[in-house]
Parts: sequence; structure tokens; C-alpha cells
Amino acid sequence: MSEPAPATHARQFKCRQCGARLEFAPGTDALACPYCGVMNEIAKSAESVEELDFESALARAAGAVGTHEILTVKCNECAAESTLPENVTSAPCPFCGSSLVTTAQSRKAVKPGAILPFQVTRDAGGAAFRVWIAKLWFAPGDVKRLAQAEGTLSGVYVPYWTYDCRTTTRYEGARGEVYYTTESYTTTVNGKPQMQTRQVRHVRWYPASGVVRDSFDDLLVRATDSLPAKYLDALEPWDLERLVPYADEYLAGFRTDSYRIDLGQGFGKAQEKMQPAIEQSCRTDIGGDEQRVDSMDTRYREIRFKHVLFPVWISAYRYRGRVFRVLVNARTGEVQGERPWSVAKIAGLVLAVIAAIAIVVVLAQ
Repeated sequence: MSEPAPATHARQFKCRQCGARLEFAPGTDALACPYCGVMNEIAKSAESVEELDFESALARAAGAVGTHEILTVKCNECAAESTLPENVTSAPCPFCGSSLVTTAQSRKAVKPGAILPFQVTRDAGGAAFRVWIAKLWFAPGDVKRLAQAEGTLSGVYVPYWTYDCRTTTRYEGARGEVYYTTESYTTTVNGKPQMQTRQVRHVRWYPASGVVRDSFDDLLVRATDSLPAKYLDALEPWDLERLVPYADEYLAGFRTDSYRIDLGQGFGKAQEKMQPAIEQSCRTDIGGDEQRVDSMDTRYREIRFKHVLFPVWISAYRYRGRVFRVLVNARTGEVQGERPWSVAKIAGLVLAVIAAIAIVVVLAQ
């Protein structure tokens, strides 16, 4: 693989009619001109989304082959790293809303191989956000107005890794066979002692060992910790079958979160995700009524990966000194996020329930 030309800033694309800077239009395969309205089609790539060899990529990354140079700016408030458009020197951080004054740093990064372009428009994302926040139970009375006023949406591409691999696992454990015995006991019936019997469950254990093989495809791992993992994970599933080869055009008008979990670290997290499935394979191989897995020695082979970007609309607003972030899956419109709670409303509900119970008790008496 030849080394791509270094890119120290995001590419800009000019309108073929008026020369203005273009932005990618969500839900289309074109760049839109915000001034004359002309749609500039993105050339279809003849290439397919490629899965790369993991070991070779690690070696290339060490030598900076197969990487590109990016300029990132780090937020002093939340520590997130993202890109900025060319010639922009200040902007709000899309992850916490703090003001960014850029002191950009250049670094080498593995170039994305695939992307899910924005499908949900800003207006549709904003509508989904407003519906979500309007339905919040026990939220402070002023938070909905504040969120809708301050919670402007920022479009960000979030980095992920996907991993494929085959595993071979040698295990040691035990197989449990259930059997029952009859036990006599004495109980009291109508004030008199009476002898009765019952079945008692036992497990007889036998040593077990063996080898199991598993295959994993497109195991998804977040490559960022800039956003709350709980809510980012809740945006899944992503329509991986719709991935298209990466092209700079899809990034026009959007920010890109820089990955902070590298290729090797990502595979470590993928291994953690594989463990439950591998252990279940061991239990199935052991058989019996119950299983115990005491040790597993796993070998990983034919490891392949993709570096992909997923689109997210982010709204960050401050309430009583705390930042709340709401995420919108820009493929499906799914909304997940943080929210404040009203202690007064919750306390009022508790008191109302207690009062209702007290009234029922008084009426019953």
C-alpha cells in the first residue's frame, strides 16, 4: 500500500456554478451549494469497502504507512479531540458546548476505509431532539425551554473499529450431571407430627476438557471516549451493510472526532467482547446439565479490521453548571442522552403516593 499524500487540513470543495464552498447534503449523494442551490454529485467509487489485515496494519502504522496527517484541536473542558474546517479559528466544542480557540496539533492517524454518510438532516434531527426532550418525565420545568434554546445540533462523524477473526480455544472445566435422592423429614400437620418425603437435587461433577473454534464478523468497537459510552452504545445498531468507501466529500460541512483508542487497543476491547461467546461455546461442548469453565487459552487468527466513521448529531446544553449531551443517530433518528431530574417533582410524587395510601388506610378503618 502506498503512502497517501499528507493532508494537514480538511479538503474544501467548490461549487461548479458559483465557486462557493460546498457542504454534504444528508440523505443524498451530493454536495449542496448553500448560495445558488446547485447539487454537485459525488462521484461513485468503483472500489468496495475493504477489510484490512490486522497484523500488517499494525506494522504499517508503526512506520506511518497507510496513515494520513490530520490537524486536531483539543477541548480544555472535556478533552475531546476533533477537526475544524479550514480557516476556522474558534468554534463551540460539539461535545460539551465550550468555546474552542484553536491551537491545532498535527499527528498521524490510520485513514478511514469506510463511512456511513449523514442520512437524517439537521432539521429532522432537531425535530427528533425536541420530541425526545418534550417527553421527559420529572424534568425541571425550565430545562425543556433551555435545551431547545441552547441545544443547537452539531454534526460529527464518530470513529469506530470493526474486527473479524477466527479463534481456537483450549479449555479445562467440568461437566455436571444432575440426580435426585429421596429424603424423609418430619413436619407438623393439624398440630400433629407427620413424616413426609421430598426430592433433593444433587450434581455429580466429571472433569472435562476440549477445543472449540469460533468465528466473529464485524465486531464493533468504539474508537472514542469523547461521548458517554452508555448513550453512544444505545444508538446501535448501525446499518453496516450500507457502508460506502471513504471519501473526503462526505465530511464537507461536518466535524470529525479523532480516535483515541488505537487499532491495537481496539482489538483488546474486541477480545473482551468475544469472551462471553467463546465461554458459551465451551459450555456447549462440555454438555451435561451444568458446566464449569475453569480456564480458557484462546488463539486469534485471520484478524481483519475496518476503520469506519458513523454520523451523529450532538446537542450540548448547560443546566445549573453541568453539561448535558443528547445524541441523535443520523441514520435512523434514534435519540439518546443525558437529562436532569427535578428533585421537587419526584418528592411531590412520593408525598402524593404516601397521602393516597394514608387515605385508603383511613377509609378502610
